[in-house]
Amino acid sequence: MSTGVAEAADQMCTSDPRSGGLLRLATCGSVDDGKSTLVGRLLYDTKSVLADQATAIEEVSRRRGQDGPDLALLTDGLRAEREQGITIDVAYRYFATPRRRFILADTPGHVQYTRNMVTGASTADLAVVLVDAGKGVVAQTMRHGAIAALLRVPHVVLAVNKMDTVGYRESAFTAIADEFTQRTRELGVADVTAIPMSALTGDNVVEPSTRMDWYGGGTLLSHLENVPVGADPIDTPLRLPVQYVIRHPSERRQAVERWSAGQLASGRLKVGDGVVVRPSGASSTVVGLSVLGKETDSVWAPQSVAVRLADEIDVSRGDMLTAGRAPRMLRHITAHVCHLHDRPLRARQRVLLKHATRTVPALVDRIDYGMDVTDARRLPCPDGLSANDIGGVQIRTAEPLPIDDYLENRRTGSFLLIDPQDGATLSAGMVDTRTSDGGPGAGAAH
Repeated sequence: MSTGVAEAADQMCTSDPRSGGLLRLATCGSVDDGKSTLVGRLLYDTKSVLADQATAIEEVSRRRGQDGPDLALLTDGLRAEREQGITIDVAYRYFATPRRRFILADTPGHVQYTRNMVTGASTADLAVVLVDAGKGVVAQTMRHGAIAALLRVPHVVLAVNKMDTVGYRESAFTAIADEFTQRTRELGVADVTAIPMSALTGDNVVEPSTRMDWYGGGTLLSHLENVPVGADPIDTPLRLPVQYVIRHPSERRQAVERWSAGQLASGRLKVGDGVVVRPSGASSTVVGLSVLGKETDSVWAPQSVAVRLADEIDVSRGDMLTAGRAPRMLRHITAHVCHLHDRPLRARQRVLLKHATRTVPALVDRIDYGMDVTDARRLPCPDGLSANDIGGVQIRTAEPLPIDDYLENRRTGSFLLIDPQDGATLSAGMVDTRTSDGGPGAGAAH
């Protein structure tokens, strides 16, 4: 369920893998909680706004009769969004401070755009869930908290916004923070940091507030700059989905060399390491690594790399180079899916399943249940899953796939379901290998 924008930006991570140089975050919240203003404040106060952008925002704000610049316009860039005063699509923004670089997915707040929030949060290291201090925790707040839990977003920030509307009272903040933390803990969210703020006035967004001396924590930006990101790739199993194979003449060997290229989904790889090619099971040793056309001794996730193996074994697009704990080879898959398309997903429906760089025919065997994402209750869904629905499904693939549990590896534990007729993306899925089954051989799905 990866996004091209996030993957492209990941290529910049060529420094030490434990340095945490890049943080991917998603912002979410109910309509009118001030999410767009918060994102605008982050961009504006970190000097991430170009001069012509600032001038344009000031001009639009003046035409609306506003005293100061409407920072929400920095993210609500589409004309339709401006006219309606809401954020419709996922907007990706980039900014940086001396300590860290950021990719921010600004997701919509309406219930009918739940699928957009899933898209934006699927690759996030951290989710910022906004709450209006005057309204408190509402159903949409818990919907976003539940989705963050389902997607296993490692860190959640509860941004209690509009503290200026409640007189900056500590009691108002504490009540909201306690309720959200307790309810999301029951859903499986382990790390919640609550921050009182006002995006409109700038309190505790980038600069510390002088109006809430009872608060002893840091600002939102300081938390984003210091939160730990990712696991040490040395300790995670190697997963390298092969995107394409490069063949070119070698002056050293007077022969054609084959390099398998792709983006590391997890793990670290060094010259001399042994690898196993999935699904064939063939093994070899790494004798060459190349990043951006320059040979190197080691690489780590999420770098893109070309790998040369010692043996002339068959490696093609869709294969996966692995090391360490082996992935399970699955044909019968149990998963949660978020349905993205306006056409329903139904039992016995033929689909294409895209896992990493491999796409295979598949069949939706069963739809076991839908889910009330405000409290994770399971619901019957006899008519299938409609747009924005989340549910549990059983899928059978035409051939075994090397899959990890989503809890352990979000990249190789996720997949997309695609309509074989028109190529439309139907659903995004998260695999539960504990209840999945390898299946009898590699025959076609039927």
